Amino acid sequence: MHATKEAELVTAVLLYAVRCLAEGDQHALRGMNFGAKEIDVLSELNLADLSRAARLQAHCLEIRLDRQVFWPLMAHLRREREAEGLQKTLIEVDAPFELMQRLFGLSSREYTRLRRLFAAPSALGRPPEPDEATSHAVWAAWKQRVQDEGSRDLGAEDYLALHAQTGAGLRAVWQLTQRWSQDDELSENVKATRPPDTNVTDGQ
Repeated sequence: MHATKEAELVTAVLLYAVRCLAEGDQHALRGMNFGAKEIDVLSELNLADLSRAARLQAHCLEIRLDRQVFWPLMAHLRREREAEGLQKTLIEVDAPFELMQRLFGLSSREYTRLRRLFAAPSALGRPPEPDEATSHAVWAAWKQRVQDEGSRDLGAEDYLALHAQTGAGLRAVWQLTQRWSQDDELSENVKATRPPDTNVTDGQ
Protein backbone atom coordinates (compact mmCIF):
# COMPACT_ATOMS: atom_id res chain seq x y z
CA MET A 1 0.00 0.00 0.00
CA HIS A 2 1.44 3.34 -1.05
CA ALA A 3 1.66 6.16 1.47
CA THR A 4 -0.90 8.88 1.01
CA LYS A 5 0.11 12.52 0.90
CA GLU A 6 -1.49 12.92 4.33
CA ALA A 7 0.58 10.08 5.73
CA GLU A 8 3.75 11.55 4.24
CA LEU A 9 2.96 14.86 5.93
CA VAL A 10 2.40 13.19 9.29
CA THR A 11 5.63 11.21 8.97
CA ALA A 12 7.63 14.31 8.06
CA VAL A 13 6.24 16.25 11.02
CA LEU A 14 6.82 13.37 13.41
CA LEU A 15 10.41 13.07 12.22
CA TYR A 16 10.86 16.79 12.76
CA ALA A 17 9.29 16.58 16.23
CA VAL A 18 11.50 13.64 17.20
CA ARG A 19 14.56 15.59 16.09
CA CYS A 20 13.42 18.64 18.09
CA LEU A 21 13.04 16.37 21.12
CA ALA A 22 16.51 14.87 20.62
CA GLU A 23 18.01 18.37 20.36
CA GLY A 24 16.05 19.70 23.33
CA ASP A 25 14.19 22.25 21.22
CA GLN A 26 11.19 22.64 23.51
CA HIS A 27 10.26 25.97 21.95
CA ALA A 28 9.66 24.36 18.55
CA LEU A 29 7.64 21.55 20.09
CA ARG A 30 5.44 23.98 22.00
CA GLY A 31 4.97 25.97 18.81
CA MET A 32 3.51 22.81 17.22
CA ASN A 33 1.20 22.35 20.25
CA PHE A 34 3.08 19.39 21.73
CA GLY A 35 2.49 19.28 25.47
CA ALA A 36 4.18 17.21 28.15
CA LYS A 37 2.08 14.10 27.44
CA GLU A 38 2.65 14.28 23.69
CA ILE A 39 6.39 14.71 24.25
CA ASP A 40 6.44 11.60 26.44
CA VAL A 41 4.81 9.63 23.63
CA LEU A 42 7.28 11.03 21.09
CA SER A 43 10.16 9.71 23.16
CA GLU A 44 8.78 6.18 22.75
CA LEU A 45 8.58 6.27 18.93
CA ASN A 46 10.91 4.10 16.88
CA LEU A 47 11.54 3.60 13.17
CA ALA A 48 8.93 0.88 12.95
CA ASP A 49 6.31 3.27 14.36
CA LEU A 50 7.21 5.88 11.74
CA SER A 51 6.89 3.23 9.05
CA ARG A 52 3.43 2.35 10.35
CA ALA A 53 2.46 6.03 10.37
CA ALA A 54 3.40 6.24 6.70
CA ARG A 55 0.63 3.73 5.91
CA LEU A 56 -2.13 5.73 7.60
CA GLN A 57 -4.81 7.51 5.60
CA ALA A 58 -5.57 10.24 8.12
CA HIS A 59 -3.56 12.92 9.85
CA CYS A 60 -3.67 14.76 13.15
CA LEU A 61 -2.28 18.07 11.95
CA GLU A 62 -3.69 21.53 11.51
CA ILE A 63 -1.63 23.35 8.87
CA ARG A 64 -1.75 27.12 8.59
CA LEU A 65 0.26 29.46 6.40
CA ASP A 66 2.12 32.27 8.14
CA ARG A 67 2.07 34.93 5.42
CA GLN A 68 4.52 37.18 7.27
CA VAL A 69 7.11 34.42 6.94
CA PHE A 70 5.97 32.98 3.61
CA TRP A 71 6.46 36.07 1.43
CA PRO A 72 9.96 37.00 2.68
CA LEU A 73 10.89 33.33 2.22
CA MET A 74 9.60 33.34 -1.37
CA ALA A 75 11.43 36.61 -2.07
CA HIS A 76 14.66 35.11 -0.72
CA LEU A 77 14.27 31.99 -2.85
CA ARG A 78 13.61 34.12 -5.92
CA ARG A 79 16.77 36.17 -5.30
CA GLU A 80 18.79 33.00 -4.81
CA ARG A 81 17.36 31.49 -8.00
CA GLU A 82 18.16 34.62 -9.99
CA ALA A 83 21.67 34.80 -8.52
CA GLU A 84 22.34 31.17 -9.42
CA GLY A 85 21.06 31.81 -12.94
CA LEU A 86 23.43 34.76 -13.30
CA GLN A 87 26.34 32.70 -11.99
CA LYS A 88 25.61 30.00 -14.56
CA THR A 89 25.43 32.53 -17.40
CA LEU A 90 28.64 34.26 -16.31
CA ILE A 91 30.55 31.01 -15.95
CA GLU A 92 29.39 29.84 -19.37
CA VAL A 93 30.93 32.95 -20.97
CA ASP A 94 34.20 32.45 -19.07
CA ALA A 95 33.86 34.96 -16.22
CA PRO A 96 37.17 35.30 -14.34
CA PHE A 97 37.46 34.29 -10.71
CA GLU A 98 37.95 37.87 -9.48
CA LEU A 99 34.63 38.94 -11.02
CA MET A 100 32.74 36.04 -9.44
CA GLN A 101 34.41 36.66 -6.10
CA ARG A 102 33.53 40.36 -6.19
CA LEU A 103 29.90 39.87 -7.21
CA PHE A 104 28.98 36.69 -5.34
CA GLY A 105 31.72 36.09 -2.77
CA LEU A 106 32.68 32.77 -4.36
CA SER A 107 35.70 30.91 -3.08
CA SER A 108 38.23 29.54 -5.56
CA ARG A 109 36.98 26.05 -4.76
CA GLU A 110 33.35 26.95 -5.52
CA TYR A 111 34.43 28.78 -8.67
CA THR A 112 36.26 25.70 -9.90
CA ARG A 113 33.24 23.52 -9.08
CA LEU A 114 30.92 25.76 -11.10
CA ARG A 115 33.30 25.80 -14.07
CA ARG A 116 33.27 22.02 -14.11
CA LEU A 117 29.50 21.86 -13.59
CA PHE A 118 28.70 24.23 -16.43
CA ALA A 119 31.50 23.06 -18.75
CA ALA A 120 33.17 26.48 -18.95
CA PRO A 121 35.82 27.03 -21.63
CA SER A 122 39.37 26.18 -20.68
CA ALA A 123 41.17 29.09 -19.01
CA LEU A 124 44.72 27.75 -19.23
CA GLY A 125 47.50 30.22 -19.91
CA ARG A 126 47.58 34.00 -20.06
CA PRO A 127 44.52 35.49 -21.77
CA PRO A 128 45.40 37.65 -24.80
CA GLU A 129 45.37 41.38 -24.22
CA PRO A 130 42.48 43.20 -25.92
CA ASP A 131 43.41 44.87 -29.19
CA GLU A 132 42.83 48.56 -29.82
CA ALA A 133 39.47 48.11 -31.51
CA THR A 134 38.19 45.99 -28.63
CA SER A 135 39.47 48.47 -26.04
CA HIS A 136 37.71 51.34 -27.82
CA ALA A 137 34.44 49.42 -28.06
CA VAL A 138 34.48 48.44 -24.39
CA TRP A 139 35.52 51.97 -23.40
CA ALA A 140 32.58 53.56 -25.19
CA ALA A 141 30.06 51.08 -23.78
CA TRP A 142 31.51 51.25 -20.25
CA LYS A 143 31.64 55.04 -20.28
CA GLN A 144 27.97 55.27 -21.29
CA ARG A 145 26.91 52.76 -18.64
CA VAL A 146 28.85 54.53 -15.88
CA GLN A 147 27.31 57.85 -16.88
CA ASP A 148 23.80 56.40 -17.06
CA GLU A 149 24.01 54.68 -13.68
CA GLY A 150 26.13 57.29 -11.94
CA SER A 151 28.36 54.58 -10.49
CA ARG A 152 31.44 52.62 -11.46
CA ASP A 153 30.26 49.66 -9.36
CA LEU A 154 28.78 47.44 -12.04
CA GLY A 155 26.65 44.38 -11.43
CA ALA A 156 26.46 41.02 -13.14
CA GLU A 157 23.89 42.24 -15.67
CA ASP A 158 26.16 45.18 -16.56
CA TYR A 159 29.12 42.96 -17.35
CA LEU A 160 26.97 40.61 -19.40
CA ALA A 161 25.56 43.59 -21.29
CA LEU A 162 29.04 44.94 -22.03
CA HIS A 163 30.11 41.51 -23.24
CA ALA A 164 27.05 41.19 -25.50
CA GLN A 165 27.22 44.79 -26.75
CA THR A 166 30.90 44.82 -27.67
CA GLY A 167 31.54 41.19 -28.52
CA ALA A 168 34.59 41.30 -26.25
CA GLY A 169 35.36 38.33 -24.05
CA LEU A 170 34.22 38.73 -20.47
CA ARG A 171 37.80 38.45 -19.21
CA ALA A 172 38.80 41.38 -21.41
CA VAL A 173 35.76 43.38 -20.28
CA TRP A 174 36.64 42.74 -16.64
CA GLN A 175 40.33 43.56 -17.05
CA LEU A 176 39.71 46.81 -18.89
CA THR A 177 36.87 48.13 -16.72
CA GLN A 178 38.70 47.29 -13.51
CA ARG A 179 41.75 49.24 -14.63
CA TRP A 180 39.62 52.22 -15.66
CA SER A 181 37.41 52.15 -12.56
CA GLN A 182 40.48 52.22 -10.31
CA ASP A 183 41.51 55.54 -11.83
CA ASP A 184 39.58 57.87 -9.49
CA GLU A 185 39.93 60.98 -11.62
CA LEU A 186 38.90 59.13 -14.75
CA SER A 187 35.96 57.25 -13.28
CA GLU A 188 34.52 60.24 -11.43
CA ASN A 189 34.37 62.33 -14.59
CA VAL A 190 34.27 60.10 -17.66
CA LYS A 191 34.54 62.54 -20.56
CA ALA A 192 37.42 61.22 -22.62
CA THR A 193 36.52 60.00 -26.08
CA ARG A 194 39.29 57.42 -26.15
CA PRO A 195 40.39 54.88 -23.55
CA PRO A 196 43.62 55.59 -21.69
CA ASP A 197 46.72 53.86 -22.98
CA THR A 198 47.11 51.07 -20.47
CA ASN A 199 48.72 47.68 -20.20
CA VAL A 200 46.04 45.29 -19.05
CA THR A 201 46.86 42.80 -16.35
CA ASP A 202 45.58 39.29 -16.69
CA GLY A 203 42.92 37.69 -14.46
CA GLN A 204 42.40 34.13 -13.41
